[in-house]
Amino acid sequence: MRCFKHVLIGIAFSTIFLTACGMAEDKEYDQKGKLMKPEEFSNTFLNGDYEKVYSQMSKAFQKEVPLKQLRDLGNDFNQDVTTYILQSELPYNNGAKQYTWTDNSGSKGMVAVFDENDIIQGLQIKPLTMYPKTDNVYTETVMDFPFRDTWYVFWGGTNSLINYHYEYENQRYAYDFVIMNEETTYEGDPSLNESYYAFGQEYLAPGDGIVVEVNNNVKDNQPVGIMNEEQPLGNYVILDHGNKEFSYLAHFKYQSIIVNEGDKVNQGDVLGQVGNSGNSSEPHIHFHVSDSPDPVSSKSINIKFDREDTFIQGDFVE
Repeated sequence: MRCFKHVLIGIAFSTIFLTACGMAEDKEYDQKGKLMKPEEFSNTFLNGDYEKVYSQMSKAFQKEVPLKQLRDLGNDFNQDVTTYILQSELPYNNGAKQYTWTDNSGSKGMVAVFDENDIIQGLQIKPLTMYPKTDNVYTETVMDFPFRDTWYVFWGGTNSLINYHYEYENQRYAYDFVIMNEETTYEGDPSLNESYYAFGQEYLAPGDGIVVEVNNNVKDNQPVGIMNEEQPLGNYVILDHGNKEFSYLAHFKYQSIIVNEGDKVNQGDVLGQVGNSGNSSEPHIHFHVSDSPDPVSSKSINIKFDREDTFIQGDFVE
């Protein structure tokens, strides 16, 4: 899981993005006229009404990005675009919500973050790299979700805006799942793992297989604190399903894994408990399938689930 940061990136089209994590209230904002709703943003931007977009950006954002820069970027980016299609709506625990669109070709994307007052706190526009050859190749093993009940797709899909894993070949088709209740993933003190609905939940085998690797001794991180980048998977289980298909299940709770290397498991068996170990900012499930048990050199495979419905960031699944 990741939190968006203040960043200004130079790419084919410049990317503008200000933080949506711990946003300060924009008390200086002077509302002039009717605010556009987040759902209206893509058409407003495509129609070239950059003044309206700019007037609804936070004061901090306006200090970083002049109107002329926004207009120049928008005019370049909107070339050859006929429509933007809403892909996902992602609520943040602080009351903000992230909206993601792609153009009709799938080659360009936009992310806008609106706070609870509909002020734009973040905007990202970027060309999207696509991998259609591997996007349409699925596992032979038919998988189930590694959890019970209803969970929420925080990261998942075939572009880097709705699935940051997509940029990395070894985890391109990964999913991150959390439990979302009334647009938040926790209740109580956000600095405690125990406050998060996912923490301690049963972590299940997504398919029949043999346990080939286990790590059970990584301490859980404090939520919204320093993540463990030196041990990115944290506590994890790797399962061999045959057909050169290996499930990676990461971020288990410290010493909660109850299987050992060499064990045979069946789909739905309990492997351990959901935790917050490794490169993780809050308790969640990370699940992807690759073609080898080497986390660095392996190549991710799109997962065939035991249902026809497709799902991406922002969907509830059970």
